[in-house]
Amino acid sequence: MKKIIISLLFLVFFSACSDKNERADAPLDKEVLLPFLPFNTIALDQTTDFKEIPENWNMAGTVYADMSNEKTLVMAEGKGILVNMPNDQNKGHLFTAFDHGDMELEVDVMMPQGSNSGLYFQGRYEVQLLDSWGVKNPQHLDMGGIYHRWDDARGKGNEGYEGSAPKINAAKAPGLWQHLKIVFHAPRFDEEGNKIKNAKFEEVWLNGVLIQENLEVTGPTRSSAFEDEKPKGPLMVQGDHGAVALKNLKYKLYKGENVQLKDMTLREYPSDSVMLVNLDSLTPLRELAVDTVSAEMVSAKRDPRLLRFSGKMLIPQAGDYLFDYRIHDGGGLLIVENDTLINLDGDYTLDSLGVGTKQLKAGEVPFELIYNKHRGWRQGFSLEVEGPGIQKHALHTPGSLSRAGHLPADVIMVNATEDVTLQRSFWIHKGKKRTHCISVGTPQGIHYTYDLDKAALLQVWNGSFFDATEMWLDRGEKQLGLPAGFTVSFHGDAQFANMPDGSGPWPEFASAQEGFKAGGYILNDAGLPAFHYKIGTTDITDALKPSSDMRALERSIRFNGNTGLAHKLAEGNQIEVLPDGTYIVNDESYFIKFGDLDDLKPQVRQSNGKDELVVNVPTGTHTLNYTIIW
Repeated sequence: MKKIIISLLFLVFFSACSDKNERADAPLDKEVLLPFLPFNTIALDQTTDFKEIPENWNMAGTVYADMSNEKTLVMAEGKGILVNMPNDQNKGHLFTAFDHGDMELEVDVMMPQGSNSGLYFQGRYEVQLLDSWGVKNPQHLDMGGIYHRWDDARGKGNEGYEGSAPKINAAKAPGLWQHLKIVFHAPRFDEEGNKIKNAKFEEVWLNGVLIQENLEVTGPTRSSAFEDEKPKGPLMVQGDHGAVALKNLKYKLYKGENVQLKDMTLREYPSDSVMLVNLDSLTPLRELAVDTVSAEMVSAKRDPRLLRFSGKMLIPQAGDYLFDYRIHDGGGLLIVENDTLINLDGDYTLDSLGVGTKQLKAGEVPFELIYNKHRGWRQGFSLEVEGPGIQKHALHTPGSLSRAGHLPADVIMVNATEDVTLQRSFWIHKGKKRTHCISVGTPQGIHYTYDLDKAALLQVWNGSFFDATEMWLDRGEKQLGLPAGFTVSFHGDAQFANMPDGSGPWPEFASAQEGFKAGGYILNDAGLPAFHYKIGTTDITDALKPSSDMRALERSIRFNGNTGLAHKLAEGNQIEVLPDGTYIVNDESYFIKFGDLDDLKPQVRQSNGKDELVVNVPTGTHTLNYTIIW
């Protein structure tokens, strides 16, 4: 049975929802891009950041995977990329010249087909690098897994133990750049050298998906460079298994210290104004000593109130500090050493960026935090800080955000495990709200979102289908849908345009073009929609379906008429055609592979500083078939 789910609230709140400060909260496992202090960069155009470079490691300017050969990367001369191509004679590991304890690491890696490598923190604890594209049930040995430990004394078949599989397979296709972000905490030892705390991977993110969280490792994993455990050790990249390429390698080293609050006083005032008034002219409702900052300290949950925290911060190290202050439907200020670092005086949401930086000396620093809860029925704020050698951490209590716009414990999911499922919603794409979107979920686990108003494919993902929690949270005002799996986003522009000579800038909106008309969609026997449009005298039918044999979306577009039309398939900082005719979109990292092109010819053109992959459609009836692979 075909299943179509349409939210009636979508229309009810269309005019009520403002674009101001609107952004979809990330899915529960989706990495949110937050402000941060600069990373240390390992320059890959020279070798001073590493110990001796084994001969199997090479510098390159560009690299791609030869899809016809397993475990093979093809390099071009240049700098900026490190490539491992091991053989029987040369298969050395790569070690950093510095040792690390607690560490946050980000790196882009490329795995060719069937290849295997690993990142060993302190040379001892491995995050697995493996071509895991298409694996249905990932194990500890798949991409982003924490590799297992090994003990022959456990008996045959039981030697491997511990190890942790990624929560979801977020690995891209071989030959695509993949981004890893890892927060690692070293083991702790007492003064006599006895271990008192295990090493821990606080977070492992792969391609923007949280795949490991708070995972302890009791000792070195298999094939580590060292069998013992120490407070510090070098980062190691495995070189004896398979080909791998690395770029954009950066890190932060942490000392395990936090900013502390002390000698604090809370004053609470009535709040009858959205904008702040002179508090020194008011008499507080109450005044008391406190040991933390929290929105939960409001005495009247349903009444407008203003909280004024005054006290001192204990700063562990001298240097630059970054403060991140977010408020749920309210206003406030953060004042440090009499400087107003963050001014949120007015009406702000958690999506509003409230960031300030200041150079501070070690020791006690006076501060004041003002929180204006001018909406009686909503409350909540967060305050986080990062400093030199200090990992970003919360200064507020967890309960300060317990009900502040967060998703409830029971996430409301729309599943598509048995039938094709269609879900209407608003959608946030690259920071802008789209109001006429439909998401299509399939039992094959390949899903996509389509903007009906702009005739644009917005995103494609695999895994679970649709997180509808935002649509039903509180009064359902946002009506926002969220993908529930590993996602790839596209340019989101109108994908069809009147461009008879194939030149000029791409139109911003298809609906602004003369003769554009949306014709809705028709479901086929499998329940998949085909979208219909008319531009001038040309009829367009756009049909998408999941691939039957790989993680990919197959697209078939039929043009019929006196066209003069162009179709923009992709946009990126760089789009290249590989030797096998496949196009790679570098900044979004996905492939486009064409079927029989007949007399349709793709071309890469430049517009507004970007590369665009465009097909010009001549007069007549033509069908363009291509596959999007990620």
